[in-house]
Amino acid sequence: MEERRKDVVHSDTVDKKIIGFLRENSRESFVDIGKRLNLSESAVRRRVKNMTSSGAIRRFTVELGDENTTSAIVFVSVDSATDTAKISQKLTKLEGVRTVYEITGQYDITTVITADTITAINRSIDALRKIPGVVDTNTVIILKKVI
Repeated sequence: MEERRKDVVHSDTVDKKIIGFLRENSRESFVDIGKRLNLSESAVRRRVKNMTSSGAIRRFTVELGDENTTSAIVFVSVDSATDTAKISQKLTKLEGVRTVYEITGQYDITTVITADTITAINRSIDALRKIPGVVDTNTVIILKKVI
């Protein structure tokens, strides 16, 4: 039991490092990550599996180059009787949602949606509008990324 507690104490720092390496290069092998952290391949694999099971890692994705995708910024107004944080969490689970920000100003939330086609973006926006508590949206299609 004591051995397990030591593992838990160190897991936050090591797990954060593993996540950092996967963010930099999601194709980096567990063997290479293990070498960088002085861990075995199986230890890295077990940690990634545990983070996936616990929800710390929700999904693994492929990010296409800008020339292969269409993106939209969607501004969202939330009913004043609804918890904005709950709406934000629901938005993170929608297909195509890449980023969710809680903001100040005329709108409560802004999100970036990315998809292969405008039709797919439309489906995501339709799903977003059906969330109870969402009262208004304003969508802007991104034409070109400058930097």
